[in-house]
Amino acid sequence: MMKIISVIGARPQFIKAASVSRMMKKAGIKEVLIHTGQHYDYNMSQVFFKQLKIKEPEYNLGIGSMSHGSQTGRMIEKIEGVLLAEKPGLMLVYGDTNSTLAGSLAAAKLHIPVAHVEAGLRSYNRNMPEEINRVLTDHVSDVLFCPTETAVENLRKEGFKNIVNKGKLIKNSSALHDLQSFPFVINVGDVMYDSVLYNLAIAKKISKIIKKYKLLPQRYYLATIHRAENTDNTSRLKSICKAFNKIAERYPLIFPAHPRTEKLLSRIGYINSNLKIIPPVSYWDMLMLSSFARVILTDSGGLQKEAFFLNVPCVTLRDETEWVETLQSGMNVIAGASEGKILRAVKTQEMQKRDRKDTRFFGDGKAAEKMLSIIKKTLA
Repeated sequence: MMKIISVIGARPQFIKAASVSRMMKKAGIKEVLIHTGQHYDYNMSQVFFKQLKIKEPEYNLGIGSMSHGSQTGRMIEKIEGVLLAEKPGLMLVYGDTNSTLAGSLAAAKLHIPVAHVEAGLRSYNRNMPEEINRVLTDHVSDVLFCPTETAVENLRKEGFKNIVNKGKLIKNSSALHDLQSFPFVINVGDVMYDSVLYNLAIAKKISKIIKKYKLLPQRYYLATIHRAENTDNTSRLKSICKAFNKIAERYPLIFPAHPRTEKLLSRIGYINSNLKIIPPVSYWDMLMLSSFARVILTDSGGLQKEAFFLNVPCVTLRDETEWVETLQSGMNVIAGASEGKILRAVKTQEMQKRDRKDTRFFGDGKAAEKMLSIIKKTLA
């Protein structure tokens, strides 16, 4: 039986891994799960395992918050020990966290093939730790599963030549019959789209969060901030919070905040009564909050996409985005951390129509199924 080791450690990875793990089980592949512990709070970790029915990890490394170098180094050391003991046929990593980089480097050093889910994303901002992680991971990977044609083109520019199906979304694995060598690049679509399609109906039945906070559809805003470029920069954080306070004068602004972010917000003191800071919420609750929001304000790449999938206007609190496809329809705009730009962007986004049905940029909702078919064909 083929054995695959999957490394996860942060909330977005749990969501992606749930779809892929479900297909692994269906395909008869043995999965060994490593949880690095990068996100360890119950509301950021365990609740996702429970809701998304992810099996308990065989290995929980318990590596929490610390400096990037210390965290990544400890992860590499512990993951290497697991790889030596388990001897898998493939290492599967997701996204752009320190867990992603540690897993890919540990496997590459031991000559274990690496498959990178969500390969090819680029912000071209090397000040972002995520950008360093994703670039390095791509360049040690053997199978690069891209979510969009833009991601494929980014890799083409960086010298990857073995591009399956000319970068177009692959419909099935028949295009692999003449594939001779690693590494190869393939557009399978976005696994987070799989997840939204699968979980939205469940969330509508199970989640009680709209009722809990007495929210009315399109009569509240939803915001998240977590990236270091915003949370570690006091002037940016203050500017964003000033905008939040003004926005919240019209309708409540719901802000699920990581404990660290909440401490930073309390410290700078830019919070009024209409800005409702709540603990991090489960995936199903977040889908419901996103679905009925008037506008979403975020620096999260995953939430930008979920807003796009759900036809909800979005304002990105960064100076660039990897998900350029979300900008093309106008459903997402970049505002950075400028108070004025944020306020103007919200005003513009409130006028967006919500009847767009075009999600073709991100595939057909069968990304995980295609990944497993490709893995079985190429690594069997």
